[in-house]
Amino acid sequence: MKKVISRIVSIVPALAIQVLWYLLIIRFLSSYATLLTAIVSALSFLFTIYIISKRDEGSYKILWLIIMLLFPLLGAVLYMFMGNKNTGKPLGKRLAKTREKMPIKQDGRALSKLFQEDRRAAQTFDYMRKITGFEPVQNGDAVYYPLGEDMFADMRIELEKAEKYIFIEYFIIMEGTFWDTLTEILARKAAAGVDVRVMYDDLGSIATYSIKNVKKLTEKGIKCIPFNPLVFIKGQLNNRDHRKIMVIDGKTAFSGGVNISDEYINVTHPYGHWKDIGFKITGRGVYNYTYMFMEFWNTFSPDQIPLTYLETEWDNTDNDGYILSYYDSPMNDEPASNTLYCELLSQAERYVWFYTPYLMLGDTLMDAFVRAARRGIDVRIIMPGIPDKKLIYRLSRSYYYPLLTAGVKIYEYTPGFVHAKACICDDKIAAVGTVNLDYRSLFLHFECNSVFYGSKLIDNIQSDYQNALEQCQERTFDNLKGDLGHWIFDGILRIFAPLC
Repeated sequence: MKKVISRIVSIVPALAIQVLWYLLIIRFLSSYATLLTAIVSALSFLFTIYIISKRDEGSYKILWLIIMLLFPLLGAVLYMFMGNKNTGKPLGKRLAKTREKMPIKQDGRALSKLFQEDRRAAQTFDYMRKITGFEPVQNGDAVYYPLGEDMFADMRIELEKAEKYIFIEYFIIMEGTFWDTLTEILARKAAAGVDVRVMYDDLGSIATYSIKNVKKLTEKGIKCIPFNPLVFIKGQLNNRDHRKIMVIDGKTAFSGGVNISDEYINVTHPYGHWKDIGFKITGRGVYNYTYMFMEFWNTFSPDQIPLTYLETEWDNTDNDGYILSYYDSPMNDEPASNTLYCELLSQAERYVWFYTPYLMLGDTLMDAFVRAARRGIDVRIIMPGIPDKKLIYRLSRSYYYPLLTAGVKIYEYTPGFVHAKACICDDKIAAVGTVNLDYRSLFLHFECNSVFYGSKLIDNIQSDYQNALEQCQERTFDNLKGDLGHWIFDGILRIFAPLC
């Protein structure tokens, strides 16, 4: 809390300057009230037309239309700062410039081979390639971790093997057993000449990490930068780096839902047992994660990573199916993960199972869930039994009724909190990464995800999912409170779901 207060205090002057500027403008224009009202009304009308004509989620449009109609001037300002993708354009332009300097390696061989094996799955992979710019490759090896502590143990082993570089990028970094253990290894590796770089999201770690912590790392020879620093109230405040990436020498990569904080490895238990998942990959699939980190680092740090780091030779053991690793960007014309999940729900023949800590579906994805369940697909969702944010938990539960009505099965993990993010479909496709089934992950944040086809990891996820179900309570209509007061409250919450 002390760190949060200090960070808020640090931006108060910047916020005060902005507020003062708006007040001065309003005061200056007060003598032109009639003209100003006419201009604001005209602008509100234009904004309304603009929002309606945009290709966007219907519920997202409704939220902003309500705000615009109730508060024309304030609504327009809020939309420009928070609701419009154009607010993140400066961020997107910087990333685009970096990508021009380091084009993504593509040869199309794996995709061509997949088309021969499974045309429908290959179409989905090709669609994702067109949205994200990343292409599928044949997978080397993949290890699945049903708990954060399992991944933590392997992280230590792999970090000790580092010879050239270590890249670490996380939404949350917090001092404790997890981070302190990694830091000790990173410091030794940096002293031995390994290039160690750490990137964290400034808002995600606002209560846990600060410039003082960065200085400590720097003193140990570890390079560290925050993503999108919270130093001024700006339009891209909503566009956070929610990715979790660790890359070692371009040959090994870790990702999944696990942040670097002790509850993720069950050293502490603020919300009961913490159920999270992750994976390790080796081989050609690591390239995309190396690229993701380098693209962000070279965009936001003057200390550039040499492009030679992308030139890695892998052992010729790519025999575990296919993998497409990508990152979601709020600057994309089409939301990649939202599209992926709609695709999997539409092509499923037997089942689609999801892990997610939060459930706030847009119209497109909600319709995909409903249609899949109604045509007889076994659609399941595992949610937390103990919430980390009670209001968000209540909002997530407001989506249960239409899903249950369609035949979707929903389970809550009774031992504690589920932070896992995954989807498995028909024993042949799985997606594991950082993407929650909510607006922030699907439309506003930078996220990373890996889609596996024909990998042994898919069997591991299915087995873990079935084990987790044994510790879950299935939610039914009998469990849902349906009085008028709850219905009204849930309806109001649903209006504001795109902001949560």
